[in-house]
Amino acid sequence: MKKFAVYAALALLADLSATPLHAQSWPEKQITFIVPFAAGGGTDAFARPLAAELDAQLGKRVLIENRAGAGGTVGASAAAKATPDGYTFFVGAAHHTIAPSLYPKLDYDIEKDFVAVALIARPPQVVVVNPDKIAAKTLKEFIDYLNANPGKVNYGSAGAGTTHHLAGELFKILTKTNIQHVPYRGAGPAMQDLIAGHVPVVFDGLGSSAAPVRAGQLRALAVAAPKRVSAFPELPTAAEAGLPGYEVSTWYGLFAPKGTPPAIIERMTKELRTAMAKPQVREAWERNGSDVPDVTGAAFSKMVSSEVERWRKVVTDANVKLD
Repeated sequence: MKKFAVYAALALLADLSATPLHAQSWPEKQITFIVPFAAGGGTDAFARPLAAELDAQLGKRVLIENRAGAGGTVGASAAAKATPDGYTFFVGAAHHTIAPSLYPKLDYDIEKDFVAVALIARPPQVVVVNPDKIAAKTLKEFIDYLNANPGKVNYGSAGAGTTHHLAGELFKILTKTNIQHVPYRGAGPAMQDLIAGHVPVVFDGLGSSAAPVRAGQLRALAVAAPKRVSAFPELPTAAEAGLPGYEVSTWYGLFAPKGTPPAIIERMTKELRTAMAKPQVREAWERNGSDVPDVTGAAFSKMVSSEVERWRKVVTDANVKLD
């Protein structure tokens, strides 16, 4: 019996030692979410309310750190190099699966240098204009206006190589129109200039354009999705508006630097599920045109890899070049 007790104690100690002490007591301090775009964009629209919920659940502050630049790759690079101790996470987006096809000298690999934790949101793109600059009230009227004014209209994006940029280029291909790309350091600055009238149109994620559209500051012409969104039931799909094949959506997900303890990633995944099940989060997601996905771990990682391949083909077919 004494021998059995000794073996049992040793087994318990071995089990405890298999999980790092900092993983057992995590979190002990502030957690940082690196958002690779300027404040006020689509990434912020989902990251900030989620961080607030996690704040309350974990009892530790979850800080949003906006690090914009180069289509989101500056923030991604910083996150990839962060200490993998469970106190730094990265809020990546569809843009980061486009970047490998456009930036040949990236100093990180979205598939190899991160652990895919969970998909957070996936709102569709929307064609949105400043009503003082563009009189068109329908997508067809807008296309007619572009055909009558070739090369005279600029469109803003969250940055070169983002889904906003690719959505604009795909729009040009499908409509055979000539509009000029103006990249910004995130959707937030692009939307500010759109509202101010400095740029007349943005192919935006619904997450960042929903509020100004509801306020009447901007006019949405069509959603680039296969079906209408419940938040804007009156807004037609691009196909309904006369542009079949125009479907572009973005998505946002949480990543951890490679080497982050699996026990911490497992705990964060559970906390995310709890937070995203809250009624206030579900309502916020619906207002921003997104469902509440449940795609985590290996399933999310597989999705990221498939997105890298998908956008590589789009970039090649559209012959997209950085401005």
